[in-house]
Formats: sequence, structure tokens, C-alpha cells
Amino acid sequence: MILEAVMLQVKKGMEQEYELAFEKASKIISSMKGYISHDLQRCIENEGKYLLLVKWETIEDHTIGFRQSNEYEEWKKQLHHFYDPFPIVEHFERV
Repeated sequence: MILEAVMLQVKKGMEQEYELAFEKASKIISSMKGYISHDLQRCIENEGKYLLLVKWETIEDHTIGFRQSNEYEEWKKQLHHFYDPFPIVEHFERV
């Protein structure tokens, strides 16, 4: 199991719209091969900051299966315009 971790900064004043868009876009990612689960957390101290955690069976399920898919293009269209700066994605494995 691989954990994808992404710190997201949503543009000021767009938080509520983002959360609604993310809920809709969640259907896209959850339909992908190798997807296990995801969780979006809102930061208490910093307005507009979110932590996205996605569990995948393999890193390739994310980096190839999802990122190179038509579904990812739709994901980008629905969500990427909310971010500033664009987030850095990292992958982790259990020790």
C-alpha cells in the first residue's frame, strides 16, 4: 500500500466552492484501479490549507494508471484552478 500525501493551498475565498468541487471530483478518483481510500482534511490554523491523503495499492496505480488517464484530465479540470501555489505530491510507504 502506498500513501499519497498532498498539501493543498486553496485560493482565498474559494474554500467552500473547493470543498463542494472536491466532493464531486472524489467520484473520479474512487473509481480508479488500485484506489483504496482518500481523506481530505482542512487545516485549523491556516485558512485555505488542506491535506489530501490517498491510499493506492501501488505507486504505479497513481502515477501511471490515474495520472495518465482521461479521468485525471477531468480531475484537473474540476480542481486544479483552485490551487495557488500548485501542490507538491509525495508518496510514502509503511515502515
